[in-house]
Amino acid sequence: NSQNLLQEIKFFLRNYLGFGKFIFRTHTGEAITAAANIDEFMNLIKKVPIDSLKYHGERNHFSLWLMAQGEITIAKIIQPILVTDFSSEEAFRNYLLYTLINYRNEIKRGRLVPFSEADLLDETNVVNLASGNLGGKGRGLVFINTLLYNINFRKLIKGIKIRMPRTAIIGTDEFELFLEYNNFLGTIYKKENPKINVSELFLTGKLSGTLLDRLKIFLKNITKPIAVRSSSLFEDSLMQPFAGVFKTFLLPNNAKDFDVRLKQLCDAIKLVYASIFSQLSRDYIEAVNYKIDEEKMAVVLQEVVGNNYDGYFYPHISGVAQSFNFYPVSHMKPEEGVAITALGLGQYVVDGEKAFRFSPIYPKTDMVTPKDLLKNSQSEFYAVNLNKPTVDLLEGETAGLEKLSIDIARKHKTLQHLVSVFDPDNDTITPGLSKRGPLIINFANILKYNYIPLAQSISVMLNVVKEAMGAPVEIEFAVDLNKDNQGEASFYLLQIKPLLINPEDYKINDDLLTKKDLLLFAEKSLGNGKIDTIKDIIFVDINKFDKTKTQIIADEITELNELLKQEDREYLLIGPGRWGSSDKFIGIPVKWTQISKAKVIVETSLKDFPLDASLGSHFFHNVISMNVGYFSVQYEKSKSYIDWDKLYKIKPFRKTNYCIHLRLDNPLTVQMDGKKRIAVIY
Repeated sequence: NSQNLLQEIKFFLRNYLGFGKFIFRTHTGEAITAAANIDEFMNLIKKVPIDSLKYHGERNHFSLWLMAQGEITIAKIIQPILVTDFSSEEAFRNYLLYTLINYRNEIKRGRLVPFSEADLLDETNVVNLASGNLGGKGRGLVFINTLLYNINFRKLIKGIKIRMPRTAIIGTDEFELFLEYNNFLGTIYKKENPKINVSELFLTGKLSGTLLDRLKIFLKNITKPIAVRSSSLFEDSLMQPFAGVFKTFLLPNNAKDFDVRLKQLCDAIKLVYASIFSQLSRDYIEAVNYKIDEEKMAVVLQEVVGNNYDGYFYPHISGVAQSFNFYPVSHMKPEEGVAITALGLGQYVVDGEKAFRFSPIYPKTDMVTPKDLLKNSQSEFYAVNLNKPTVDLLEGETAGLEKLSIDIARKHKTLQHLVSVFDPDNDTITPGLSKRGPLIINFANILKYNYIPLAQSISVMLNVVKEAMGAPVEIEFAVDLNKDNQGEASFYLLQIKPLLINPEDYKINDDLLTKKDLLLFAEKSLGNGKIDTIKDIIFVDINKFDKTKTQIIADEITELNELLKQEDREYLLIGPGRWGSSDKFIGIPVKWTQISKAKVIVETSLKDFPLDASLGSHFFHNVISMNVGYFSVQYEKSKSYIDWDKLYKIKPFRKTNYCIHLRLDNPLTVQMDGKKRIAVIY
């Protein structure tokens, strides 16, 4: 029979069930102040009179209101606590604050949190500096963080801390604002004008005032070198990953003038934005049938892992690991995975340079002979050059880096657990630096004698991430061997991305193969299935091959690829050494866009040019995900072969100084057996 029933129900909900603001009252019921959310509630707990706390505490108002806000866990913690349980009312206040702060910190762990200076200092948070999409890499990092702080890795791995560097992400809204605010939209979406240098143009642009203020706070709290990484919408997508296409810069971040540090950081962000519109990016986007105006860029800012050694900053170990091993040896299985590691920064590994490869399940088993280990051992490494605090970022991604000899690391005393000495007289390897002789970086004290559980950490992380993502994966990591006061080194997870494996089975009965029918037989192959659409072959003329001319060869292949791209024809590519290597003396140094129409790629050894099968991260990730066949023909180590006579009998369609282009009347037949890892071409 109430005349104002709705108002009475609202009053009841707000005052007795905790909905609405929390009204702090005196013991007589007089309102003092109100909190609209949890943060305001915590701040007022510190300030309100003690008799107000006592009044609400005795009536369970705090737990009631928290329950209504959806904070069920903390409400249940506070609900059974009585004011009389404490020696004084102030002790009750301190308990409330302690419980609330700890709980709030706990629920932030492993999450993307809005910007605040306090959260920047906590490595358990990924901090959002600007709104919008996080991009492929950003999503992966938030995913990593969620795993790290929701799974108890201490139970799975003893003796090492699994961590992620302090990380912040600039969402894609800032990218769109940057283009619009600086009036770049009308310029950059047109086919690039040769007169316009997009990088130089973008450096003249201004970032938003809000982001600038937050970057200043970021720099006040981060004193180590900073990695500024691209994180586009397309990057690390499952079907068409853009690995290695966009820019990453490593900044020394040690200039004495704060404004210089800020300018470097802002310039790096702008150049990451500009990398979307580079010719390399445009070609790649066109190659995979995407549109450039659909691409947006987020940026990841990450503290670089490592330590300062006489003005050079680097970690003891960097590497990549994949949950599927495309080149297993001996008793190893493909699904057991593989890791590729090196001293120094990870740029060395992802560029496909000489690095150490091992199975995380069988870390004590060497994949090659001692002589091969020596021949393919790392001889240089990358570090951030702190002796050059100001860098010209227009020089490229390596502007802030220095490539150093292993001898420098020996002076820094960072090799102790990483190297062995080769004895040429006995063809043996001795771990450590106790003997004289050529050094091999094979991480012997770690992998064979378990100085830290590196192999176990990689294996566990691959399994956890693969299970969580529901697909084969690749991870990038870095290791700091310096142990804390608990005797633990640190394993940092830097990035994850999916690997696309063809689920179909294709079986080859190698007992029925006859050499006269085949152009090629490979005992090491990447890929699965049948291809019968290729009528073009491009191969390096082995009679003219010169390992000092590999850059010229790469340029010639680029021209041939461009012609086939215009005709929309796929081809078989054959050449000596590692494709895509940044070391031009061990292979042809092509980028992916230079061979974008190659549907099958073959790397081969020659009589005076041995081959160590490739597994460079950026290059291989694109090969795998775009379902390109990749074969390794090592005459000296297997029954693999290429019938060169068949190739040279065909009349060339085109010839360059070092390459021959054949065009066939009938298509080749390519068969790839993913389980046996063999491939044939008829």
